[in-house]
Amino acid sequence: MTTMLANRLQKRFRHLRKWASRNDISCYRLYERDIPEYPLIVDWYDGEAVVWLYTRHNDDDETWHEDALSQIQDALELTPRQIFVKTRAKQRGLQQQYERFGEQEHVKLVQEQGLTFEVNLSDYLDTGLFLDHRQTRAMVRDEAAGKRVLNLFAYTGSFTVYAAAGSAKATTTVDMSKNYCDWAERNLQHNGFHPGKQHRFIAQDCWQFLAEEKRSYDLIICDPPTFSNSKRMARSSFAVDRDHPELIQACLARLASGGTLIFSTNSRGFKLEKTALPRGFTAQELTPQTIPEDFRNDKIHRCWRIEK
Repeated sequence: MTTMLANRLQKRFRHLRKWASRNDISCYRLYERDIPEYPLIVDWYDGEAVVWLYTRHNDDDETWHEDALSQIQDALELTPRQIFVKTRAKQRGLQQQYERFGEQEHVKLVQEQGLTFEVNLSDYLDTGLFLDHRQTRAMVRDEAAGKRVLNLFAYTGSFTVYAAAGSAKATTTVDMSKNYCDWAERNLQHNGFHPGKQHRFIAQDCWQFLAEEKRSYDLIICDPPTFSNSKRMARSSFAVDRDHPELIQACLARLASGGTLIFSTNSRGFKLEKTALPRGFTAQELTPQTIPEDFRNDKIHRCWRIEK
């Protein structure tokens, strides 16, 4: 049996665990399709691993999957119970990405840059913490002091936790899913903060929220899905490539004078349209500064700061 994957994992693990320890990080990316023969992703979660398997063209997936999982187990010295396997396919929309597909409820708390987050390794396609935005979250913490912060498409609220830790004056967290809003509230509480007047959580379609909201915000974080066709949305579908000008303008309408919008997307072919920016606003791309040390894929996301 080849040990190509195992050797690669061991090398990355030796390098990254020292870096992670210095930075108080207990979950990070070990491997992302580095070797063409092994198209998979391995993320480390404090003594356990989440593995996303892709299809290998013109090959028997079951055979190479077994080989890959055996090498991962050996390289990281894990038992099968400590490895959570998922498969990646072309998504049909937001619902497929975020829907629950398991009931194991393997939930644990992990550390990231002095903060604590709840992750579920077993029951969803994603775990509850997008590791590629670790640097972006740190940026929000650095800039949040005294500001009114709005977190849109908030998922499990990690940006909100960083804003609260950065002494934000107030936070508003909006996500269409009540389940994820509840998860975001728990993440806030894990870090010694509490939902209430200072920290609001709203389970609502973000488009509808922006249309109805009257308050203004000093810092807005908008990290929408690449595509969504959820029946709970006010519109029939959302595609970030097509609809981002309207979304960005709706965000900027809620931005206080001198405020900042941080906009990000995972769309690989994304192009920020000039029509997205009203007169007087400029966009500075932050992508190079927001790609973490453990991500060799510098196209994992793109990120901009938009302000007057």
